Amino acid sequence: MAKKLNKNNIKPYNDKIKADNFEQKNYAAIDLGTNSCRLVIATPTPSSFRIVETFSKITRLGEGIINDNQLSRLAIKRTIAALKVCSGVLAEYAPIYKYRYVATAACRRAVNCKEFVDAVKRETGLSLEIISSKEESRLAVVGCIPLLNRTIKRALVFDIGGGSTEISLARITNTGKTFIEGFVSLPYGVVTISEAFPSQDMTDLAYNTIIERTQKILAEFEEKYQITEAIRNQEIQVIGTSGTVTVLGAVHLNLPRYNRSAVDGLSISKQDIDRTINKIKRLGDEGRKRHACIGAQKADLTMAGCAIIEALCSFWPVAEITVADRGIREGILLDLMHSQNEHQKQHHKKFRRRFPYGKRGRKYHEQK
Repeated sequence: MAKKLNKNNIKPYNDKIKADNFEQKNYAAIDLGTNSCRLVIATPTPSSFRIVETFSKITRLGEGIINDNQLSRLAIKRTIAALKVCSGVLAEYAPIYKYRYVATAACRRAVNCKEFVDAVKRETGLSLEIISSKEESRLAVVGCIPLLNRTIKRALVFDIGGGSTEISLARITNTGKTFIEGFVSLPYGVVTISEAFPSQDMTDLAYNTIIERTQKILAEFEEKYQITEAIRNQEIQVIGTSGTVTVLGAVHLNLPRYNRSAVDGLSISKQDIDRTINKIKRLGDEGRKRHACIGAQKADLTMAGCAIIEALCSFWPVAEITVADRGIREGILLDLMHSQNEHQKQHHKKFRRRFPYGKRGRKYHEQK
């Protein structure tokens, strides 16, 4: 039985503004992945942030990259067209107080990445930052912090991307700070897997090959961090963030169309994960294309993602996973807003040291 997290045990994500005088400034983040381009614009609230605009487009920037490590002309054209839309949306919400626009696995891998980044700057005015897999892991964890159960101090966050899959082990300190204990990056994601096994409907051999390869990498990670026992003792919360994970949640709930509010924060038991994956398999390629929560653009990618999820949930004694419709973009926003708060705190401390009696001075306070 699927259940939503107890709202008393999670940190707020999209709270309404609680203070009339809270400063409203627009922050922006772009996550340019191997499969899609995502933009979010938000304003800070006292406890989190409020989303004011989003844009998402499947561009398959990494299409064909497994062949020659090159971004193709068509993929670049599609992606720049999407980024032009992002640029237009950003202009509507100008000024953007702080921003960060990142690109991940496809750009890390592409030998013609610099030419692409230069073209993006020239045609859209946007400056892309190519981030490492380690930074990608960290941002995914930060983005999922609002879903962490406060009674559990560790989390295993997996982010299934188009060109790579990041798995991070995080710990939450008593003061509420989060740090990464360790991470591993699988050198493949749903786009590269679907292109490596291009048959219309993934064969059992291909599916099992992905599971075996994934579990071989996980074994090395397990040997280093000894995660199994902690998961068995329910000391680690497992969180999944990706298109496949959210599709899994939507199909499990039998939604007539995708609904973020119903899926984000949903907890699905291992039994229901297995049942839903089998349901997605039985749909076949045509059935997945017709499914309202999957569709033609995700039909082939969903099976690749399911193989990775099944590998994780069968390798570790996972009782349930928390579905996160959030990730790198939200991590960027929280990072930017946190750094701004820290800057303001430091500025306030310096002011207090310099003017311990405030701007009116010591004499004024002694007279009072």
